[in-house]
Amino acid sequence: MSTADAAPIDVPKLKGAPPSVLIITAPYYRQVVDGMVKGARAVLDRAAAKYEIVQVAGAYELPQALGIAAASNRAYDGFVVIGCVIKGETDHYDFICNSAMNGIMRVALDYKLCLGTALLTVDTLGQAVDRAGGEHNKGAEAAAAMLKQIVLLRHLGPS
Repeated sequence: MSTADAAPIDVPKLKGAPPSVLIITAPYYRQVVDGMVKGARAVLDRAAAKYEIVQVAGAYELPQALGIAAASNRAYDGFVVIGCVIKGETDHYDFICNSAMNGIMRVALDYKLCLGTALLTVDTLGQAVDRAGGEHNKGAEAAAAMLKQIVLLRHLGPS
């Protein structure tokens, strides 16, 4: 599905206490990441969530930071990771994209996290900007996806 085909963002109704969320950002492309953070914050505000935002150096560090946060004594109900990798002229793009996405998923599965992922992997800065604002903001979509995971966890109960 392309960004243009995406359904409008549906912010779920949560039962119980407002969720506590950690947003982990890799602001290498500041304009893009800031736009996605703005979208995520808007969704979390609509859900009355409490959230904290931390930064790491780049996309490669996102899974490491997620693992550190998951293993910490801090009680978060969910996580949103936000970053951007733009294709260049070398294989570095493929390495970073694969390592970051696989690492993020591995941590989420190992720790059974409610996670929304907004790690853009695009060919151009223009494509990233298109996904970082407006109607199809990938940060907002990631926050909504994470909230839906929290709804599911609260429905099914902790594992």
